[in-house]
Amino acid sequence: MDFESNSWIGERLCYYPRLLGGVMLTAALLGVSTSYLTGISAPTLPHFLPNLSIFHKKKRGKKRIRVYMDGCFDLMHYGHANAIRQAKELGDELIVGVVSDEEIVANKGPPVLCMEERLALISGLKWVDEVIANAPYAITEDFMNRLFMEHKIDYIIHGDDPCLLPDGTDAYALAKKAGRYKQIKRTEGVSSTDIVGRILSSAKSISQDCSNSSLPSKDDNVNHVHAEEKMSKIDHISSFLPTSRRIVQFSNGKGPGPNARVVYIDGAFDLFHAGHVEILRSARQLGDFLLVGVYTDETISEHRGHQYPLMNLHERSLSVLACRYVDEVIIGAPWEVTHDMVTTFNISVVVHGTVSERNSSTGEEHDPYAVPKNMGIFRVIESPKDITTTSVAQRIIANHEMYVKRNTKKEASEKKYYAEKQYISGD
Repeated sequence: MDFESNSWIGERLCYYPRLLGGVMLTAALLGVSTSYLTGISAPTLPHFLPNLSIFHKKKRGKKRIRVYMDGCFDLMHYGHANAIRQAKELGDELIVGVVSDEEIVANKGPPVLCMEERLALISGLKWVDEVIANAPYAITEDFMNRLFMEHKIDYIIHGDDPCLLPDGTDAYALAKKAGRYKQIKRTEGVSSTDIVGRILSSAKSISQDCSNSSLPSKDDNVNHVHAEEKMSKIDHISSFLPTSRRIVQFSNGKGPGPNARVVYIDGAFDLFHAGHVEILRSARQLGDFLLVGVYTDETISEHRGHQYPLMNLHERSLSVLACRYVDEVIIGAPWEVTHDMVTTFNISVVVHGTVSERNSSTGEEHDPYAVPKNMGIFRVIESPKDITTTSVAQRIIANHEMYVKRNTKKEASEKKYYAEKQYISGD
């Protein structure tokens, strides 16, 4: 609790003794005179004294700490989300800078996602208060002063992994020198480089999935290709170590009210992208509470091909939980929406977007939404964007050689980071 200084009172009592004495004498005389002069009222003593409330504790509005974090946020994943979450815990308001396409090209190579898509992903995170588009890759003196003066930033945040410019210098050197830098812990087991590696290892099947509208062939040649890719994917198996604490950190921790309109939407939510953010926002607008079902890895592989999912169940669930429009997630939701599900979660409406991945591995005709349709609670909503996981992956595959070259360089630096990694306290 802050207290207002009252030292000035003593100074003025010493400085104006005659004035105060005169006031008190006058008040006393007036008080006496009222006993003789009826009908004449005199002001009471406290009216003349300084406001005694200055002796009481006075609450001051606590200054809100504003922190800044930036990044490319290309191929947005739960590691990015966790970094944003940690940054928000270091202040009251989090401002996120999204590096421009041009700056990414100059420092890392062409981004997979354009600025519009990356802005949608960052704006969709529950911990973000403001977004600065087209931020520079390096914290220059001019930009740092702009952050401090215009945006009232108190601290600049970055992870414990090094961020080096092409010339080998630290991109956050000036912020550190100014004493306005704070560090957070990098999330283990994931990076954009790692995800690109997963996509490249599944490139042949994804390309076939894009070009072939019929069910996959079962000939020996195709099976041989699939076997090779499964072996290749071993090198890119997720090393994420999910914990119950991490799930709690991402969760809202609140259930729906007794009369809440619960909206349910399900899907793979693989390689979480701007299309996912926008359809979740549209779904949330239909009710008071958005419940999202995230399919198991086995369900996705069965219905969409062995090359999927690119991200495992826990990785995908955290990406969905980080979205500001999501209230709760069913981790490992069934393919079919059952009557028991509707009753258990008090679901008012089940929605599905107009854009989704093609189911390529099964020939079944059973409708997974038959129950909600029969109950009259199913609704198709227009997907705001036509982006899919496959279309995002195809951008990388279309520039296969460039991304292989870039990833080779990045993977080397990441291996060095993990080899030299030391324990850092944090969340």
